[in-house]
Amino acid sequence: MNGYRFRAGLLLSVLVLVAGCSATAMHERGFEEYAQGRGERMLVEGIRAYESGDLKKADDQIVAALREGLLFDKDKVTAYKYLAFIDCSLGRERECREDFIAAVAIDRDMQLSPAEASHPVWGPIFRDVKKRTTAR
Repeated sequence: MNGYRFRAGLLLSVLVLVAGCSATAMHERGFEEYAQGRGERMLVEGIRAYESGDLKKADDQIVAALREGLLFDKDKVTAYKYLAFIDCSLGRERECREDFIAAVAIDRDMQLSPAEASHPVWGPIFRDVKKRTTAR
């Protein structure tokens, strides 16, 4: 019985900690199913679709997540970042730039990972957005 109580208490502790995390953090840790709100669940689904190469579904889910509302700024930044990647991948450079502008407006310190920043299409667009934003 004590082992059961310990495991139940441990699980409850993990759930409480995860409940305070952004959907992005939950996705990174494999706890997507515990995303709190509908918007957060849509964002996770959009990221999964992007990672699977289904850009149309990813775009639809991420736009819906933003419309539904996301609690954490980190999730909003992530949503706009993925939309920028999608738009750049589809040749929509103006929209890509606008998505990066929206992300940086939420978090001026936003950075791309080294792999993301080295992408030949969105890397230069992101750097230009950051340069123009920090110049203000």
